[in-house]
Amino acid sequence: MLTIKLPPHETQTEFNLLRWDELLADREVARIEGRVETDRFGYAILSPLPAPNHGCYQAEIANLLQTLLHLGCVLTDCPISTADGVRAADVAWASAQRMKDLGNRTCFPNAPEICVEVLSPGNTDEEIRGKMALYFDAGASEVWLCGIFGDMKFYSSPDMPPLAASKVCPEFPGQIQLPAF
Repeated sequence: MLTIKLPPHETQTEFNLLRWDELLADREVARIEGRVETDRFGYAILSPLPAPNHGCYQAEIANLLQTLLHLGCVLTDCPISTADGVRAADVAWASAQRMKDLGNRTCFPNAPEICVEVLSPGNTDEEIRGKMALYFDAGASEVWLCGIFGDMKFYSSPDMPPLAASKVCPEFPGQIQLPAF
């Protein structure tokens, strides 16, 4: 097994924020369809757009968060500076204070309090564990995972089993129901 030591989040953040602003100003990057993230060296990581169901779960989670947590901001495809580059949480919730701390930056220097990943069939356990660890290292209080059938898991640490319910938003359901068509 290969282990890679990442730089501390604080050390990587200044570079990530500068590189992210460069990418946002690049007209060629702006024409890319899909998600753009970066690695710790600033290279763009491109992912194709997910299946429509993924977006339905994102929208429903964002709607529920907005309804249940009034004193903050819900974001989708939220760019977050991590020790391994800029990653985008599918959905995030940031308190009013965290939004104030963001200022006019285009990328969160520290993770919002809640970071949500909507899983796709191609995601590996290792990939998701790595992303969770990066969000916690960047300051997330909780990381939530939405399974491909809408089952929710709430974590307060990358090394602990899931919680029975979110501590930040205890009323959030354990299962997301999409409308039947």
